[in-house]
Amino acid sequence: MSKFELNRRSLIKSGAAIGAGLALPTIFTSSARAYLNEPKGSTVTLGFNVPQTGPYAEEGLDELRAQELAVQHLNGEGDGGMINTFSSKALKGNGILGKKVQFVTGDTQTKSDAARASAKSMIEKDGAIMINGGSSSGVAVAVQGLCQEAGVIFMAGLTHANDTTGKDRKANGFRHFFNAYMSGAALAPVLAKEYGNERRAYHLTADYNWGWTQQESIQKATEALGWQTVENVLTPLASTDFSSYIAPVLNSGADVLVLNHYGGNMVNSLTNAIQFGLLDKMVDGKQFEIVVPLYSELMAAGAGANVRGVFGSMNWNWQLQDEGSKAFVKSFGEKYGRPPSNSAHTCYVQTLLYADACERAGTFDPCGVVEALEGFEFDGLGNGPTLYRAEDHQCFKDVLVMKGKENPTNEYDTLEIVEVTPVEQVTYPPNHPMFGGDEATLGTCNSGA
Repeated sequence: MSKFELNRRSLIKSGAAIGAGLALPTIFTSSARAYLNEPKGSTVTLGFNVPQTGPYAEEGLDELRAQELAVQHLNGEGDGGMINTFSSKALKGNGILGKKVQFVTGDTQTKSDAARASAKSMIEKDGAIMINGGSSSGVAVAVQGLCQEAGVIFMAGLTHANDTTGKDRKANGFRHFFNAYMSGAALAPVLAKEYGNERRAYHLTADYNWGWTQQESIQKATEALGWQTVENVLTPLASTDFSSYIAPVLNSGADVLVLNHYGGNMVNSLTNAIQFGLLDKMVDGKQFEIVVPLYSELMAAGAGANVRGVFGSMNWNWQLQDEGSKAFVKSFGEKYGRPPSNSAHTCYVQTLLYADACERAGTFDPCGVVEALEGFEFDGLGNGPTLYRAEDHQCFKDVLVMKGKENPTNEYDTLEIVEVTPVEQVTYPPNHPMFGGDEATLGTCNSGA
């Protein structure tokens, strides 16, 4: 029996009416049933919606790199990458269902309204049948809602808030990336082992849904092991200088600073904390420490030496030595001259998973794709055995605990893997209170017809 044999209910989906307020292109009719943007010619169009400007733009650029690479591999160009290691053998390098894959792009600007507008344009004007990408949970929730209304599949990119597959889960949306609860469940035991159970934490938290759920998750996980929370201060996403937020930490009595920040925000807040000499401070005989719950290679490279010794968590890392990871790192490195980030990895994998689901379902119909992905167990894509849980469309897999290297050899070698946390430790029931409880439901899939 698979270790992912969880209690799952079978959800049989049918088409549902689209939400009001969204002008849609022509709905084509197939011999089976009607669905939005059915590809009638020799090509199929995917929409890649990433932050090309704003605080997460560097992550967005890496996502675009990976998405373009995935399209090349799907079309039989290059070395095939992870298609060769994927446990499912449905993909043949001849496009999707025999149609060549093409793509259009949009800029989310790390703003929900802008992200919805760009996704809407790709669906209406370009005929995109699937949207993939994003580096903000606020964006992901907004675009996932739009895709549900329109009747296309949303394969989320980098989104870490519990809400995406929690209270805001949707039948047309799927998340491969891990979430804030998983970060807390993986990190807290390591932090307690390294720093002890009697610690006092001060949190700085990005003021949107990812920051809120990340802070709640790490607070609950650490307090369960004896830590106390001194303060939680919300910071605007547009902040670039965190000096005024760091100063009060010095007189708070805290001995750990938790930076619930991402992207450029984390680089700047960590840099400010180091400038204030926090890591040189002793509090009641304890060395002051800093924790970054969610890491990326790009953030670590931006922060440079400031990440040394700082713990965090990741969904995937290019240093993993499984065959899937090695294949992806090779393909990406040969094309772009650098290792891929974990945001690049999740967008690449999501694109392959969507294509594979279409092949296995024998259709681009979103409801067929939903049925093919729900409860799907797979391997060979860099995270080990993985389950796409039917009840909430969240992937469950092992989680990485990382630490900033003391002696990095180059800008991409700034983090080391200190623990691979087994999936059992980060698994939770679909109706967990942090994920909306019994009130959270997927609803029914929408094919746009």
